[in-house]
Amino acid sequence: MNTLILYFSNALLVLILFLASALFLSKKKNYFDIFIDGAREGVKSSLSLIPAFCALVISVRMLEVSGVLGYVSDTLAAPLSCVGIPSELIPFAVTRPLSGSASMAMLDGLFDKYGVDSFVSTCASVIMGSSDTVVYVFSVYFSSVGVKKTRYAVPIALAVMLFMLFFCCAVCRLLYF
Repeated sequence: MNTLILYFSNALLVLILFLASALFLSKKKNYFDIFIDGAREGVKSSLSLIPAFCALVISVRMLEVSGVLGYVSDTLAAPLSCVGIPSELIPFAVTRPLSGSASMAMLDGLFDKYGVDSFVSTCASVIMGSSDTVVYVFSVYFSSVGVKKTRYAVPIALAVMLFMLFFCCAVCRLLYF
C-alpha cells in the first residue's frame, strides 16, 4: 500500500511539472525573466528584514542572559498558577510573542524536562500552534510597508495573546484530565 501511494505521488508530481511546462511554453511570455524578477524582489525583501530580525534575536537573548526573564517568571508564578497556568510555562509564554525560534527552543526544553505527554508540554504545544510572534510580525510587517504609528495594534495583539494563554491552558485542562 505504501509503495502504491509513493508511486502515485511521484507520478502526480511529474504530471504537474509536465502540465506547468506545457502551459508556460504555450504562452508567448518569457517566464524565466519573470521568475528572475520575482527572485530579485524576494532578495530585496529579505535583506530589508535583516535589521529587524537581528534586533529581535539580540533582545530575546538579552532578556535571557540578564535574568529579567527569570525575574518576570518568579513574579508572575503565584498569580498565574491561581488561574490555572503552570509556572513552568511562564518563560515560554513571555518569549513566545518575541521570538519563534527562542520559543521553539524553550518548547524543546519543556519536552526534555517534563516529557511530551505532560500537561505542561501539552499546553506549550497548543500555545505554540495557536499563537504567533507578535513583536516580530509587527516589526517586520509594519516596517516593510512603512507604518510609523501602530496606534492600538500592538496592545490589542498582546492582550489577545494573554487571553490565548489562559484559554489554551483551560482547554488543555478540560481535555487533558
